[in-house]
Amino acid sequence: MSTDHRGARARMMFALAGLSLGVGLTACSAGATTATNVEAPSAADVDPAAAALLPESYRSSGVIKVASDIPYPPMEMFDENQQLTGLDYDLAQAMGAKLGVRLELQTQAFDSIIPSLQSGKNDIIMSGMNDTAERQKTLDFVDYFHAGFSILVPAGNPKNITTVLDLCDKDVAVQKATVQAEILHGYDQQCIGRGSSPIRVSELPLETDVQTAVRSGKADADVVDSAAAAYAAQTAGDGKIFDLVNDPAYPAGYNPVHTGIGVLKKDAELSKALQAALQSIIDDGNYETILAKYDLSAYAVKEAGLNVGAAKP
Repeated sequence: MSTDHRGARARMMFALAGLSLGVGLTACSAGATTATNVEAPSAADVDPAAAALLPESYRSSGVIKVASDIPYPPMEMFDENQQLTGLDYDLAQAMGAKLGVRLELQTQAFDSIIPSLQSGKNDIIMSGMNDTAERQKTLDFVDYFHAGFSILVPAGNPKNITTVLDLCDKDVAVQKATVQAEILHGYDQQCIGRGSSPIRVSELPLETDVQTAVRSGKADADVVDSAAAAYAAQTAGDGKIFDLVNDPAYPAGYNPVHTGIGVLKKDAELSKALQAALQSIIDDGNYETILAKYDLSAYAVKEAGLNVGAAKP
């Protein structure tokens, strides 16, 4: 089974992290938003080999439009000055510098993020999207992250959840349009074999909705990507609202999978340029510096892969 995260980040307060949307943004068509803190690339930062792979249309425009379901800390979020930050944002800026263009993140609901590429509204996806066999039917993935999913519970862990099978016969919330619900239903027979009922899964529009359900007692747990779970446990209410379930048998989370930059199959040359740019920041150490900034070094990849998420082990 594979894991996935995230959802439609709307213009609402990200209350759990104390971060709000809307400030420091400029309105775009169709209600989207674009960060204003995107710096123009410096010629000194360009990797000539990577830049040479970039299709002429992007070199001419100087911009690659990035669909991103904002906010989803620590992948995409806003700082205390309401400026966009996060792993995906920082990687986008570093890769854009290598290519000599701007990678501009634009808000796009996760359940419409692939159609936004197909319609030409956006060029690529950087939104913590997992590289799966099903998605590879439509997209190519430049893989930059490798992590599993984790379980987030109320502080004090009142239901004493220590493993994924402890979720049997419990109410678990996940975000709509992710594959977490499918993953959890995959444990149905194991739950029954233990003499218990299957996990009761509810799908909610936003990850913030999921966390609110756990806080209010409407759900016993949230199942979400490990990076997002760890961030919420560390930051929500100064670390006093949630606990992260630490299963010693799965220290990096359950079912680890690759996360990648999504690019339409027809734009294979763009994928190659992005792969070269990612490899360039891996080689010069900037990639590791960015991951360390968000305490995500444990999920680093050794090299920029293409469609490795669904590869046979």
